[in-house]
Amino acid sequence: MFDKLEDLLIRFEEIMSELNEPGVAGNQERFRRLMKEQSDLTPIVDAYKEYKKSKQDVEDSLSMLEEESDEDMREMLKEELASSKKRIEELEQELKVLLLPKDPNDDKNVIVEIRAGAGGDEAALFAAEVYRLYVHYAEGQRWKVETLNVDEIGIGGMKEVSFMISGQGAYSRLKYESGVHRVQRVPETESGGRIHTSTISVAVMPEVDEDIDIVIDDKDIRIDVMRASGNGGQCVNTTDSAVRLTHYPTGIVVYSQTEKSQLQNKAKAFALLKAKLYDIEQQQRHDAEAELRRSQIGTGDRSEKIRTYNFPQGRVTDHRIGLTLYKLDKVMNGDIQEIIDACIAADQAAKLVKMGEN
Repeated sequence: MFDKLEDLLIRFEEIMSELNEPGVAGNQERFRRLMKEQSDLTPIVDAYKEYKKSKQDVEDSLSMLEEESDEDMREMLKEELASSKKRIEELEQELKVLLLPKDPNDDKNVIVEIRAGAGGDEAALFAAEVYRLYVHYAEGQRWKVETLNVDEIGIGGMKEVSFMISGQGAYSRLKYESGVHRVQRVPETESGGRIHTSTISVAVMPEVDEDIDIVIDDKDIRIDVMRASGNGGQCVNTTDSAVRLTHYPTGIVVYSQTEKSQLQNKAKAFALLKAKLYDIEQQQRHDAEAELRRSQIGTGDRSEKIRTYNFPQGRVTDHRIGLTLYKLDKVMNGDIQEIIDACIAADQAAKLVKMGEN
């Protein structure tokens, strides 16, 4: 590990030197690449420098202890020694985590798709609530939310909604939300007061940008334009602005009608289709890598039940990590950072164990 850290320290110094070269800013692609690499290495280099300083502090304290006879000074040196040793242990663990292989999609924007499952109107109502949950969370992170498509029902529910969240590290945090979310509560329409169980599915897909090559052949796609439909609005039933794409090889159908412009809806539909095709590719690769699957929290299967929201008891349980929180109101208002942090920590711990076995 320390050989690798020394190599990274040398590389970091090389990058800093290159960034100081005259004319480097003139080559935008090179400048962007160097800045990205510098940004990725900075937390590792900072932690490693602090680790080396703490190691030196230990040596200095031990050396001074050998020569010091004053008892008060010796006690102070022992405290400093203990503090430095404790910090070394913390930094060793931190460096192990920082050196874990990084998911290449972590810095990407995400496309989220929520679908109502079992439970009829109650599932559609919960889908709309979870959509608002993610919008509130994104707003708290100062991320941008853009709706791609929504299929609403008259009572305020959503059979399906697709939206993009744009922001630094969006995928790194929201990727743990993929799976089946279950709600247990008494529906407003239930006169007998019985608790019903409904489900929705959440798919979180990285946005496909220029560095990912997803080729869509013209002969594999059908583009239909039509008038938007829904609960009303300026562009509904007035112009042929809605766009539906059908991808023949996979049978995927995507629809976009949120914009007044047909061109904008077409661009959104293609962005969603590309994300779905890339997601299929990722899932196939993931399924083939059994070892990787076992080193991650949960199974990574989209049909896996990951979380239960129990309204009568005011609790949320994440089944993958055994975490239960009694703050359902806050969670439904977008306060999911504690759950995400716990998922990240569990994922890192599992990967560290796996790394130690190899």
